[in-house]
Amino acid sequence: MPTPQQLITTRFDAGSTADDVVAGVDLTGVRAVVTGASSGIGVETARSLARAGAEVTLAVRDPGAGARTARDITASTGNHTVRVRTLDLLDRSYIAGFTDRWTGPLHILINNAGIIVSGLSRTPDGWEQQFATNHLGHFALSLGLQEALAAGARERGEARIVAVSSTAHMRSPVVFDDIHFERRAYDPQAAYSQSKTANSLFAVEATRRWSADGIITNAVNPGGVATRLQRDFTQEQKDYLAEAEASGVFTYKTPQHGAATTLVAAVAPEFAHTGGHYLDDGREAHTVPDDADLFGNSHGVKEWALDPEAARKLWEVSLRLVSAGSGR
Repeated sequence: MPTPQQLITTRFDAGSTADDVVAGVDLTGVRAVVTGASSGIGVETARSLARAGAEVTLAVRDPGAGARTARDITASTGNHTVRVRTLDLLDRSYIAGFTDRWTGPLHILINNAGIIVSGLSRTPDGWEQQFATNHLGHFALSLGLQEALAAGARERGEARIVAVSSTAHMRSPVVFDDIHFERRAYDPQAAYSQSKTANSLFAVEATRRWSADGIITNAVNPGGVATRLQRDFTQEQKDYLAEAEASGVFTYKTPQHGAATTLVAAVAPEFAHTGGHYLDDGREAHTVPDDADLFGNSHGVKEWALDPEAARKLWEVSLRLVSAGSGR
């Protein structure tokens, strides 16, 4: 891992858009999957990849919305290799169906989809829904596509996975003693936050395990973007968000601006062959102590989100969970 003086920087910043990042980049022959690509940041991530010439698969829960998005992207970019595949990250059978039917190499996997809930919901396996969707679903998807990504790396020198995290990771580590809120009182913000920490830890351990195969994984913070994620917020969550905005924790970005850091992790040469990083505003974020106040360190990454021991433990726990899940 680089020291703070060696953080990876790029020419991009908070004002950059996803289209800025892919300007001049030729992704002809590159195959990409973007989860949650029928709304918000996912749409603009897919659009910019398509604009650069990639063959993009929109992995979406609602195929009708996906089809409308694909038509819109094709119309705006002229790229006719935009495809739609149904994927429900809460349903292991959908994940298995998606990965089993995938053929050929894969070069870029954007684990973008996510949910925020206002009350406790569990999957049929008893898993807390935010952790199950935001982390475990993407974990299972990445495992299932590992061979395709390795084939993509052999073909082009590397393959990249981008895990979309959040500033929210600063509010909670992964609480291994009670991941699914079976013994502690349910806090939807804490549940969301630990799922976002899990996204970053996944990038750390996936890089350790898979970089020898040419698969590089990084986590990104897109920043504050008003999307459908906020539609079910409780008043407490809305108040917290308002406080965070007023305190300068974030300034709302457009989806094109929000997708920029994802594209940096996916295509920028500065992140070729180097993974396990957490990116913010187009560059690697500085690390802050676990007890740092969110309101004064909004552009950093907490130590717990990059801890290699926690990353290894999370991988082992996640592997046991998805292997024992009812879908497969």
